[in-house]
Amino acid sequence: MRGMKMVNIGGSRLFACAAVLLAAMALLGAGCGKAETKGPSAPVVEVIRVIQRDVPVYTEWTASVDGYVNATIRAQVQGYLISRDYNEGDFVRIGQTLFRIDPRPFQAALEQAKGRLAEDHARWENARANLDRIRPLVAERAVSKKDLDDAVGAEQSTYAAEVASKAAVDKAQLDLGFTRIVSPIDGVAGIAKAQLGDLVGPGSIEELAIVSSVDPAKVYVPVSEQEYLKYIQNGFARKMSLELLLADGSTHPYKGHFAFADRNIDIRTGTIRVAAFFSNPGNVLRPGQFARVRARTALKKSALLVAQRAVTELQGSYQVAVVGPDNKVDIRAVKAAERIDNLWVIDEGLRPGEQVVVEGLQKIRQGSTVIPKPFALSQPEASDAGKAGGQPPQASSPAKSAVW
Repeated sequence: MRGMKMVNIGGSRLFACAAVLLAAMALLGAGCGKAETKGPSAPVVEVIRVIQRDVPVYTEWTASVDGYVNATIRAQVQGYLISRDYNEGDFVRIGQTLFRIDPRPFQAALEQAKGRLAEDHARWENARANLDRIRPLVAERAVSKKDLDDAVGAEQSTYAAEVASKAAVDKAQLDLGFTRIVSPIDGVAGIAKAQLGDLVGPGSIEELAIVSSVDPAKVYVPVSEQEYLKYIQNGFARKMSLELLLADGSTHPYKGHFAFADRNIDIRTGTIRVAAFFSNPGNVLRPGQFARVRARTALKKSALLVAQRAVTELQGSYQVAVVGPDNKVDIRAVKAAERIDNLWVIDEGLRPGEQVVVEGLQKIRQGSTVIPKPFALSQPEASDAGKAGGQPPQASSPAKSAVW
């Protein structure tokens, strides 16, 4: 019995120790639970300050390239083509033979006309000799006045026949020359639209080929009536230095200038077609090419610019996230204007030096607190920021484009 009591006393002591240990663990668990319920930390976002500087405004218009002169090659006499004497797509010189028509019928016609001329010349010589004989006899009253009048009439009619025969010879000679079809200008000759053996002539609807002089190249631009009044009337258009942007995004290496405006405005579109000339050594520009013409049309003083990635567009409206001095986010509507490479001009809604969120827009909401971190401009963006100070951009996607 005494042994059993000792065991019970020892068990009570062990139980008491276990109870103390469990209480300590409960307290520790409660402390850990409080640490886990602590709120999330503020998100880190990358920001950039609003840039303020003078910005040149560039306007772009769609345009089409044409030849300075486009010569349509047609046959001026009817006959069968017997040769094509140029390589399609080659540069040809003025007077260079492009096609030949069978000359034999025209050679025969020329010989025939020469024969008629010889006959008429002989008749005229005979009539003139007869007149020379009759004139002295009239004074001696050996022949009548009527005989003299008949001789004069014969001499004049045979002379007229000879003149007509000479014209027929010239015409036949000209027709024979037209069997050799030559280029009237220096330029690039297009693909032949007639093949050997085709019967061609003035009645043919389709031309034989087209030769285009493309240096300088002529670029046509349809301009709205408002732009015409703004740029053309005051002579500003003639001072513009024009750039030509090609379909692959490259820029033509030679500047262009305004040349002339068409005589009328198209009442269907309200535009007038103007032409600009661009130097084109190497004949890179060809008629029919699509292009864009860009010109510096204004200088916006003290403009505000932000990176394009900071601007969110939704159904035609634009907004940016501004981080205030208290690190709270203000999602603000802005009025966006021209784009200059990777920068965007903001006309309304921002102040110089404000910080806008560039990276981390998906983490924030109106009024939320953030941890701002300076955004490091990449090399292209840093270059764009420099170009915004006065150098023309290499690629532009203006928010508002004129009607060219």
